[in-house]
Amino acid sequence: MLFQIVSLLLEVTAGVLAGASLLRLYMQHQRIPMSARSGNPLGRFVFALTDWIVLPLRRVVPSAGRWDMSSLLAAYLIVLAQFSLLWALLGFGYSYVSVLILAVFGVVKIVISGLTGLIIVYAVLSWVQSRTVLSEVIERLVQPVLAPIRRFVPLVGGIDLSPLVLLVLLQVALIVLGELQGWALL
Repeated sequence: MLFQIVSLLLEVTAGVLAGASLLRLYMQHQRIPMSARSGNPLGRFVFALTDWIVLPLRRVVPSAGRWDMSSLLAAYLIVLAQFSLLWALLGFGYSYVSVLILAVFGVVKIVISGLTGLIIVYAVLSWVQSRTVLSEVIERLVQPVLAPIRRFVPLVGGIDLSPLVLLVLLQVALIVLGELQGWALL
């Protein structure tokens, strides 16, 4: 029971921090203004959660074009710390290489879960016709992912089903990821 509680707390903490690092990476790639002057509340939140790890890494890890590799490395290191602590609590039963591999899968899972959350928030905000800074930021984040699906999925009675299709595809991706993770650890 104690291990499950610790595991849950580590998963939530690492998920939020690594997810914020990945969101920072994606928002910078999409060139979404994140400064306090931009009025973007999500950007301020992401900076508040990630500056402590991303800024020191940025001194040694260069960007790759529009991709902020320090944010990606920060997400990986956070998830690696989570799995390393769990590995230690389990008594170092597996090879540490397994922990390194699990951390990669953990980051991919956070990407899929984060995108799922963004799509759900986008769908809910689309039902409410208010235009806020936050709704515009969410829309800019999901549009590049929904655009290819919209080419193949027509409107049905004026309703855009592309978010639903993407949610199903993301759930399939989680299932495949779980299987790949199992195979990778054999």
